[in-house]
Amino acid sequence: MAIATTRLRSAVAPALAAIVVTACSSAIEPQSEDDGGGTWPSGAVDMYVGYAIGGSSDLISRAVADGLSGDGATPLRIINREGGNGAIAADEVAAAPADGSVIAIQNASLYAITPLAVPRDAAADIERFDVVYGISRDHYVVVANPASGFRTIGDIAGADQAIRYGTTGVGTGAQLSAALLFKNAEVPARPVPFDSGAPALAAVLAGEVDIAVIHVGEAIGSIRSQRLVPLAVFGPDRNSYLPDVPTAEEQGVDAEVTQYRFMTVPKGTPQYIKDALVEGLKATFDTEAYRNFNEQHSFTPMEIPGDEVLAQLAEDKQRYAEVVQQNGIDLHDAG
Repeated sequence: MAIATTRLRSAVAPALAAIVVTACSSAIEPQSEDDGGGTWPSGAVDMYVGYAIGGSSDLISRAVADGLSGDGATPLRIINREGGNGAIAADEVAAAPADGSVIAIQNASLYAITPLAVPRDAAADIERFDVVYGISRDHYVVVANPASGFRTIGDIAGADQAIRYGTTGVGTGAQLSAALLFKNAEVPARPVPFDSGAPALAAVLAGEVDIAVIHVGEAIGSIRSQRLVPLAVFGPDRNSYLPDVPTAEEQGVDAEVTQYRFMTVPKGTPQYIKDALVEGLKATFDTEAYRNFNEQHSFTPMEIPGDEVLAQLAEDKQRYAEVVQQNGIDLHDAG
């Protein structure tokens, strides 16, 4: 377990504090009882993160938490519960009181891809939550350690030995992207799953794996410093932050996989609480500090109402199921 307040950063992540603590002046103003039946926030608020410290989901959650807490009037702390592509944290959030004391930014892959990789009774159900608002979108990129010799996806197809590749875990977009990549390449590969992008990035930088599929925001610094070689992005178009990197589709691999995140609360949370969260999120999104954060980490805003997020999730869940079936991929075994 890892817990950190938005005002006092843990000693294990001093660099993170320098990146993320950009005190936004967009604190949620406590709503009065005249605004919808109660006052919120009425006490400390916990924001759960289903991934390790330092990955994209953690960074985004901390930046949003800073915006929501503003001048500190709203005590808000981050609780990291990594594992299961966010499922462990999701279970705790779903079981929490629906009183505004627990919130979480969750990832689309848990609901659109993970159900294809776990037993049906273990699949996360978005119906256990109220989806409040969209946050941002991120593309996946496959990167190689320069020592691997890989410069394009075509080089992978010509490999003469099993390729070690890192993903961010079973049931993730990174796993699906890699599965589609190796299905096309028809070469032996050995998956090395991690709990988030940060350890996967560390592994490929250290040469512990040959390639890794991670979020653009996690890899872009190492790409720009030439410590990693980008082979392809998995979005429908080239990523605006990596305009010179071709898509997988441009290189003959039909693999469109993206990630996006959205704010959730336990099912049945009163409307006045959700309304206050939306107000706080919009105020955060409108700050220069938060816009700079998105730019710095290569995140694309996806600031849309919760019902639009749900519609996108339903569409993607069906699309990914069809992709897996058409390619004969079993994510239960793909690493």
